[in-house]
Amino acid sequence: MKAMILAAGKGERMRPLTLHTPKPLLPVAGVPLIEYHLRALAKAGFNEVVINHAWLGQQIEDALGDGSRFGLAIRYSAEGEPLETAGGILKALPLLGSEPFVLINGDVFTDYDFSALRAPLKGLAHLVLVTNPEHHPGGDFTLNQGAVRDVPHGDPRLTYAGIAVLDPQLFDGCPPGAHKLAPLYRNAMALGQVSGEHFAGLWVDVGTHERLAEAERRLKDKS
Repeated sequence: MKAMILAAGKGERMRPLTLHTPKPLLPVAGVPLIEYHLRALAKAGFNEVVINHAWLGQQIEDALGDGSRFGLAIRYSAEGEPLETAGGILKALPLLGSEPFVLINGDVFTDYDFSALRAPLKGLAHLVLVTNPEHHPGGDFTLNQGAVRDVPHGDPRLTYAGIAVLDPQLFDGCPPGAHKLAPLYRNAMALGQVSGEHFAGLWVDVGTHERLAEAERRLKDKS
C-alpha cells in the first residue's frame, strides 16, 4: 500500500517563515514537519511514498532525497501551477497505481497510528475525523455508525483531519486541472461510499504561527 503526502501549498499564513522555506520543512522541535509523517509511515510498515510539491518544491526533494534514510522509497510529483488538492492527487495517480492509498496533509502534526489505515477499504474513501478545534468550531462532516455524511442538521459535525484512505476510482471523470477534494468527498458521501473514524489523540493543523507553537508545546508535554 502506498501513501501520498500533500506538500504543494504556499503556506501564506505562515509568512515570513514560508517566504524561503516550504511549510512542510518548517521545524517542530528541530525536526521538519514532514519528517514526522515519514517516520510514522515507515514505522507503520509503509514502503512507498509519493510527495507532491510546487512552492519551493526543489527544497523538499533536496531535504528528503529518495527516502532511503527513512526506510522509504520517495517519488515526487512536481506541479508547475497550483492544482488544488484533488488536482494534485489526480496528477500523481500514475505514481500511486490502481489500488487504494493513504493520503496525508503535509501540514498536520499528529501521533495517529497510520498502520490502522492498512485495513481493506470499503467504499471510495475512509476519513479520519477529529474533535473540532477552536479555529474550526463548525466542523466538516457527521459520523454515524462508521458512515461519514455531509448533513447540515443531525449529528454533531467533526473536523476532517487531513488523513484518509482513497480509492483511485474516487477521481473517475475528473478532468486534469485544478480541483478541490471536498466536492469529490461529498459526491461519494451521497452514494454512501465514505466511512470514517473519530481520532482523539494528538492532532494540530499547523496553519499559523500560533499553531506551530502549539505543536511544539504538545510534543513537549507528551515527551
